[in-house]
Amino acid sequence: MLKNFKQMNNLQRALKTNALFSSISGIILILLNKPIAKLFGTSNNTVFWIIGLALIYFSITIRYEIKKQRKLAINWIIIQDYIWVLGSLILIIINPFEITLIGNLIIGTIALIVLYMGINQMIGLKKSTTNTK
Repeated sequence: MLKNFKQMNNLQRALKTNALFSSISGIILILLNKPIAKLFGTSNNTVFWIIGLALIYFSITIRYEIKKQRKLAINWIIIQDYIWVLGSLILIIINPFEITLIGNLIIGTIALIVLYMGINQMIGLKKSTTNTK
């Protein structure tokens, strides 16, 4: 598996990292929705398993693009990552749901990871389109 990872181009590695992170995050949100809700200071755990399901779906769409590498679809993945980061910042700044400090720290940390992945995907996409010209 590591050999296959090394043989992938930068874009494929960036997408695979995003897909893996999204699917693991989704599974954690689904399986641990009640304890996570408690960390965030809410009794409403529904939102966590819904986000978990959405992340698993998102990871499936990313996995599809690892081989296809369609520029438009990859740009859409990157845009979704940046929307996630922007939404996270808005949640932290406005805090409309009175999320706990630990909840905001989790949101901020994940937003930084997603931002990093989005940037790596942009770089990978740029390199892959430059190499094909």
